[in-house]
Amino acid sequence: MIWQTPVAQPSELGESPFWHPAEQLLYWVDIAGKKIKRSNVFMGTVESWAMAAPHDLEPGCIAPARSGGLVIALRDGIYRARTWGGALTQLAGAAHDPRTTRFNDGKCDPLGRFWAGTIYEPRDAREAALYCLDGRAGHTPALVRMAGDATVGNGLAWSADRRTLYWADTTGHVIHAWDWDAAANTLARQRVFRQFPPKPPGWQAGMPGYGGRPDGAAVDSEGNYWVAMYEGGRVLKLSPGGELLADMPTPVVCPTMVCFGGDDLQTLYLTTARHGRPAAELEALPQSGCVFSMRVDVPGLPVNFFADAG
Repeated sequence: MIWQTPVAQPSELGESPFWHPAEQLLYWVDIAGKKIKRSNVFMGTVESWAMAAPHDLEPGCIAPARSGGLVIALRDGIYRARTWGGALTQLAGAAHDPRTTRFNDGKCDPLGRFWAGTIYEPRDAREAALYCLDGRAGHTPALVRMAGDATVGNGLAWSADRRTLYWADTTGHVIHAWDWDAAANTLARQRVFRQFPPKPPGWQAGMPGYGGRPDGAAVDSEGNYWVAMYEGGRVLKLSPGGELLADMPTPVVCPTMVCFGGDDLQTLYLTTARHGRPAAELEALPQSGCVFSMRVDVPGLPVNFFADAG
């Protein structure tokens, strides 16, 4: 399997990619650049939407909406944009202090509810949490806390049979799993899905001996969990039981998140980061921050759309 570079224009901190099947476009965010981006990967074109005042804040994650436009998690709350580049309407304010915490990885569940985890930026306490917002008809959009005890929430995904939810704490080098009741939207029986070794003491970028920590993830149609290993320069494919099935080196040190796209959902897209990386690393790996892709044998699951009253 060989990585291609469908988007050679780098982002500072690419995250939250999804493939829009109707538009045939790849969307993602540049968190540090405070932008949302989309690309016609067949033509090589890229559009960039800067978060302007009064909402010039970091977009942690996005999801498409069934009635058009996007749901956007900014630092201080969850917003709705009806059109690309359009006005932002707040659906719910953040339950955290935006001076220390922001939204990070998130997406919609199969029933159309929007989920977003947070990152506690001082990283000296487990203050991050996972929230869910139900905007369907008959529901008043509000953030409901679903899980916590994390520092950097990441790796959100649902199993192919819709019975398991996955969520990672990047700082803790751990991915957890819960039994998920989709109709009742409840979590039970939290357990460790996969624990990774911590960063070795004194380790610096460019040194061997560190496999990275779990960042963004996606699940394929067979229920396998694909996760980007930040600072590990690899993407892992894990079985529904957490066993390692494949270890795929990436062209850069900091892959951030994967998604499946294309008409057959057999193209794996990968966002990456360059923000805050050492100058020597960026000189050696100038494509850091670009979007990469490769063809895979098993199709992924399609993106879930946000369901609202329209």
